[in-house]
Amino acid sequence: MASVTFRDVRKSFGPVEVLHGVSIDIDEGQFVVLVGPSGCGKSTLLRMLAGLENISAGEVLIGDRVVNALPPKDRDIAMVFQNYALYPHISVAQNMAFSLMLKGASKSEIEARVKPAAEILGLTHLLDRYPRQLSGGQRQRVAMGRAIVREPQVFLFDEPLSNLDAKLRVSMRTEMKNLHQRLKTTTVYVTHDQIEAMTMADKIVVMHDGIVEQVGTPLELYDHPDNLFVAGFIGSPAMNMVTGATDPDDRTHFVTGDGYRLPIARPGKVEPGRETIYGVRPEGMSLGGDVPLKVEVVEPTGSETHVIAKLGQTEMICVFRERISEGPGDELRVSIDPNAVHLFDAKSGARVSE
Repeated sequence: MASVTFRDVRKSFGPVEVLHGVSIDIDEGQFVVLVGPSGCGKSTLLRMLAGLENISAGEVLIGDRVVNALPPKDRDIAMVFQNYALYPHISVAQNMAFSLMLKGASKSEIEARVKPAAEILGLTHLLDRYPRQLSGGQRQRVAMGRAIVREPQVFLFDEPLSNLDAKLRVSMRTEMKNLHQRLKTTTVYVTHDQIEAMTMADKIVVMHDGIVEQVGTPLELYDHPDNLFVAGFIGSPAMNMVTGATDPDDRTHFVTGDGYRLPIARPGKVEPGRETIYGVRPEGMSLGGDVPLKVEVVEPTGSETHVIAKLGQTEMICVFRERISEGPGDELRVSIDPNAVHLFDAKSGARVSE
């Protein structure tokens, strides 16, 4: 395994720059997820690391080698694609061994690598089948097995679970995390699904419009988002945002545009009276209190109850462990944990609370 480094990496398509000086350090053995909305540049960055896309400026290093000019076959990486990219006319075993066959590896070496990889992925009984005889999840395992037998320094995954149904995605997330814990190979994983990022990553890189918004562990990003974009992107349901300003006479409260007073524990460097965004996650509210919400939709999920309601003209989403009797049109009073509150500058979007 090896570290991966991006140093001020830029990418342009003609006159249009799509990556604007990306710098990221990935340590040996880390599982790092690049996450962001479609078009943010995460897949382009991964393809540049793989050697499938030219680099306009900056440097990409694998270990201590600058690989900008190296072809993909010389980078000692293995990539798993969204569409599996299996050869339909050869068996599972042959698909897994394909790169070794190209190198002229002996039959005994191929067997010594394919057999343990198949055991790890639960493919031993499928080695003689063809891709058309496999389910989507099995095909994805074969694609992963093909990467494993190469014993690369770095694994690259480009939205590998997006073609699977929701239940299978959950189980495959667990399998991939377990696989990484066993192999300890440096992994760079691209997805637009922030739940995948939160559950799988050692470190998350949040990207937006060709720049890195924030880098950190899943809980660092969840508990201490640097800006409005990260706060709104990380977390499901998303963080509630209310526009207003801190009370000039009482900095422990925030006054919304509709005149509601909401609690603050740590106002930080926000200026009293300056237009600010008040953020609180859905689970930061609890039943009973002095904040009046008008219920619009109640969504029982079994273990939790999701309530979509209005605070004045602002939509709020609450997540409660309790069941509630209120329905659409009813008033629901809640309290907000002031320690769960985030404040952001309304103009720059930067976090201003402590």
